[in-house]
Amino acid sequence: MADSRVSLLTSFFHAEKLQAWFMALAEQAAWIEFAVLVACTVLAWLLTSLLRRVTGAEDEKSILFGRKILDGVLFPLVLLCLGYAARAMLATSLPITVFTVAMPVMVALVVIRLGVKVLQVAFKDAPLVRALERTISWLVWLGLVLWLTGLLPMILAELDAIHWRVGASTMSVRTLIEGTLTAGLVLIVALWISSAIETRLLRSAVGNDLSLRKAVSNATRAVLVFVGLLVALTAVGIDLTALSVLGGAIGVGVGFGLQKLAASYVSGFVILAERSVRIGDSVRVDGFEGRITDINARYTVVRALTGRESIVPNEIFISSRIENLSLADSRVMLSTVVSVGYDSDVDLVLRLLSEAASQQTRVLKDPDPVPSVNLTNFGVDGLEFTVNFWVIDPENGQQNIRSLVNMAILKSLREHGIQIPYPQRVVHLHSAAAAAPHGGIE
Repeated sequence: MADSRVSLLTSFFHAEKLQAWFMALAEQAAWIEFAVLVACTVLAWLLTSLLRRVTGAEDEKSILFGRKILDGVLFPLVLLCLGYAARAMLATSLPITVFTVAMPVMVALVVIRLGVKVLQVAFKDAPLVRALERTISWLVWLGLVLWLTGLLPMILAELDAIHWRVGASTMSVRTLIEGTLTAGLVLIVALWISSAIETRLLRSAVGNDLSLRKAVSNATRAVLVFVGLLVALTAVGIDLTALSVLGGAIGVGVGFGLQKLAASYVSGFVILAERSVRIGDSVRVDGFEGRITDINARYTVVRALTGRESIVPNEIFISSRIENLSLADSRVMLSTVVSVGYDSDVDLVLRLLSEAASQQTRVLKDPDPVPSVNLTNFGVDGLEFTVNFWVIDPENGQQNIRSLVNMAILKSLREHGIQIPYPQRVVHLHSAAAAAPHGGIE
């Protein structure tokens, strides 16, 4: 009964306080605070724009600047710093009214923009990102409303009264919520640092350097998230010494049920470290041929020229035979077979086929391997020639360049009157009379 009376008195006190705040907004000092707040907003926008131009941060993945000035974390952060400075200066000569509400709103904006931008950069393709962004926004604005209305201390006190014992320690709903929020903040900061390191490492990396920097980036993110997870568990109140039993159970699970998953993760770091396959390589794996577009910790993405993408576990690249078409040399040899009649001039055919292949811009010429033509078979219908030619850009297509070579060969042969033979078969017919014994039927 006494607690309910205290709660009613507290609510009445805060209601009176809120009413007095609304009345203070009509005073001249409040308008001065409004003017100073607008000036701080304009100044924060100008400073952020200046820093954006000086640093040249035009990347939409930037957490500080974002796609636009108002989209990043830097603008509300600069506004918060200017707001604190303006509030300290005004407090010496004026009663603070507007900034009492403006400062918590600025803090809420910083927290929301930080959480949203970090999640967008770290998990851009995850389907739960949008739900997490909305959850962060609702929780922050709810906490702000409860703080301004004075209900937050009352709710926290009620939550603190709901407690229970876990082993030798006592936990309550309040400590659990505060620990969860602290854990989320620590993980967001860890993801922010790892995303900044990844962006810095991969900004100008190409070829072999790209794979190595990708390995360093993945390892850095794993370490930071692991450390953040340990700090988060400590903030929740979980004794880390109790994780030894859990670690043993996880080790047994990895040894039996998760060995494939663990092998893929380990193989991913091995691939990135030794660079046996790299981003941009043309490979043929498990009957699928394409170009490696991304190497993650667990899987590698191989994109075919048709647009199809194959998700290949990294374990396959370690334990199976993989054809890397561009490991030491990006040049790839293609071939096509042509048949001509037996009465054709062989020397002329050899020259025409070589010239037709050499006319294509993508086909390598001297001093690179020049197109070669060989008489490879005496076919049933004609002489068979094999034309071998090299290209240095197989990622731009192999079927299209082979088609261009074939069209040039066909045009050249027709211009010089060299025939491409049709399939020919000789059929012998025997009459019934000739097949019968003694020339007839008795």
